[in-house]
Amino acid sequence: MITVVDYRAGNAPSVVYALEHLGLACRTATTAAEVESAERLILPGVGAARATLDSLRDAGLVDALTERVIAGGAPFLGICIGLQVLFDHSEEGDTDCLGWLPGRVRRFPPGERIPQIGWNAVRPVRPHPLWDGLPDEAHCYFVNSYHAVPDDGTHVVATTEYGSTFCSVAGRGNVAATQFHAEKSGRLGLRILSNFATWDGTDPGSARC
Repeated sequence: MITVVDYRAGNAPSVVYALEHLGLACRTATTAAEVESAERLILPGVGAARATLDSLRDAGLVDALTERVIAGGAPFLGICIGLQVLFDHSEEGDTDCLGWLPGRVRRFPPGERIPQIGWNAVRPVRPHPLWDGLPDEAHCYFVNSYHAVPDDGTHVVATTEYGSTFCSVAGRGNVAATQFHAEKSGRLGLRILSNFATWDGTDPGSARC
C-alpha cells in the first residue's frame, strides 16, 4: 500500500490518479497517525518551499514523517517540492527545510526562462532501483524555478541541463525524490511509480539516512 501525503497544498490527487491507473493500492494521509502507519510514502508538491513546510507543520506531519521515514526506514519518494524540502535550506523564502539530505536549494541563475516549464532530458549518473527498466536518457515533465545542490555527490541519482547541470533525481538510502513530476511524465514517469511500489528501500549507491 502506497500512502500519498495530502497536506492541502500539493498535488496529491494527480499522484493518486496515476497510481490507480497503474492498478496500485494507495490511500491519502492527512494526519500523523496515517503517516505513522504507512508502509511506503510519497510526498508530492507544487508551489513554494515555505508554504509547503508551513502546511506540513500546521497538519502536524513533520515529526510523523521524520519518525516513519528516517527512524522507521519506510521507502519514501518526494516529487517536485517534495524533493526540495528534503534538504537543509532553500533560497526560496529563506526557508529552513527538513534536513534529511545535506545541501541547499538555489534559484536558477539568470539567462534562462524561469520557471522551467515543460519536458527536459533526465540522465542517470548512477544505478538506482527506481530507474530500473528506464533508458539512459528519459524526457520528463518539469515545473521549477529552483534546484537542489546536494553536499554529497553520491546523493545525485540523475541530472538535467537547464542553463547548467542540476540534480533532477536525488537519493540516499530509503529516501528518493524527483524534481520532475513523475505522475505527469508519461510512461516513463509511470514506470518510476511502479518501481517505487516494489522498492525495498535499499540504495546500492548510498547509505541509509
